[in-house]
Amino acid sequence: MLYNSFVFIFLFLPCILVAYYGVAACFPARMANLTLVAGSLVFYGYWEWRNVFLIIASLGVNYGISILLLRHRRKWLLITGISLNLLCLGYYKYAGFFLANLDALLPGALPVLRLALPLGISFFTFQQIAFLVDTYQGKAVEADFSRYCLFVTFFPQLIAGPIVHHTEMMPQFKRPGAKRFNAENFSAGLLMFTIGLAKKVMVADNLAPIADLVFNDPAQAGTLDAWAGSLAYMLQLYFDFSGYSDMAIGLGKFFNIDIPQNFNSPYKAASVADFWRRWHITLSRFLREYLYIPLGGNRRGPDRTRFNLFVTMLLGGLWHGANWTFVFWGGYHGALLLLHRWWRRSGFQMPAAVARTSTFFAVLVGWVFFRAASVSDAFKVLGAMSRLDRLVTGQSVQFSFGIEMVVGILCAVLMVLFAPNSNSITTRHRFQIRYAVACGVLFFLCLLAMNEAVITNEPTKFLYFDF
Repeated sequence: MLYNSFVFIFLFLPCILVAYYGVAACFPARMANLTLVAGSLVFYGYWEWRNVFLIIASLGVNYGISILLLRHRRKWLLITGISLNLLCLGYYKYAGFFLANLDALLPGALPVLRLALPLGISFFTFQQIAFLVDTYQGKAVEADFSRYCLFVTFFPQLIAGPIVHHTEMMPQFKRPGAKRFNAENFSAGLLMFTIGLAKKVMVADNLAPIADLVFNDPAQAGTLDAWAGSLAYMLQLYFDFSGYSDMAIGLGKFFNIDIPQNFNSPYKAASVADFWRRWHITLSRFLREYLYIPLGGNRRGPDRTRFNLFVTMLLGGLWHGANWTFVFWGGYHGALLLLHRWWRRSGFQMPAAVARTSTFFAVLVGWVFFRAASVSDAFKVLGAMSRLDRLVTGQSVQFSFGIEMVVGILCAVLMVLFAPNSNSITTRHRFQIRYAVACGVLFFLCLLAMNEAVITNEPTKFLYFDF
């Protein structure tokens, strides 16, 4: 069920809100929690009902291990729990990838394995691994299975994050008044949801065709084509994923829950390290706390620190998908972070504008690998970007973009570089008639865009649903 669909906005969301607050007003809190869990499983099963059995099994196994960890804090229990989660994730997400690569070395010796990736498996797997580690370390305690299910399945963040911790989420459900409708929170949530929806259906979805034209056939792209397609994807990914995160945060507000910020104007970053403090913040936090620090962090000397940093980014790239392009992208960012550490220790300084511009284009190069179907396709796009002899087009004129597309890309660039982000807008939010009218107009425009998508084709899913 897509956030940017009429069935979600006008059917599922009103029903779950009425059911949750209605049950909370008449029955104990546990029943309201169970209502929200049931609604979240309906939301999840709307895509593929068979996957509901997978997530229920995952919930049961992880909860059982967490109870054992509470009673017997043994490291082998933690390792077992983490291993089971990674085996499940590896089977669905990476088994086909590794078998295909082995088959390339030993043709015909291995079967071809094609599995449909269960929606959100990367996110709810990481979330449960973090919970097991926190339980082992004594940071999280959850003895109620229904509350644990709510922690994992809470539908605003189930499919694509943000990746949340038990200690930052579950205490909120116990706060006084948490299960009573709050008009101020609803107003702030509606504003955040509308901003995120606008990012998705009015910006990201209009940039997608430009990126697709280039990356679907990179050999045909001229220099301007390649630059337009690469910038379009860079912007599409940001507006798409930050839009999803904004909508998730807004939906959380509807239930009086504060979901952590996931983006903080990443394309305004002045270094690659700064970029990773601003982009997919909850994933960066997870990788730092549950991979980089356990590997030793920066506690074992400079050489080990560099190794830990590079491996963390390499595995972070692989987490995004079973393709060598993601491994290359992760290694590329690992190398950039090592270069940044060297630059910082050397004492070199550069003007802020130069630092921001160089970071912007360094990140752009990385996104080419992230989007391309193969590493060779990525180099074709980068080659086209650097060749002035193919300034307009390559072998054909099919990628000639109209002036309106160029203007659209430039406007989107100006937005990410200079406009305030959604979090800063909603932080200052106080209900006023003019803001309500502006939000209503924007929401209506989003509905028109959604209707157009339905007429021409099905609404586009969010990009991170594939990761």
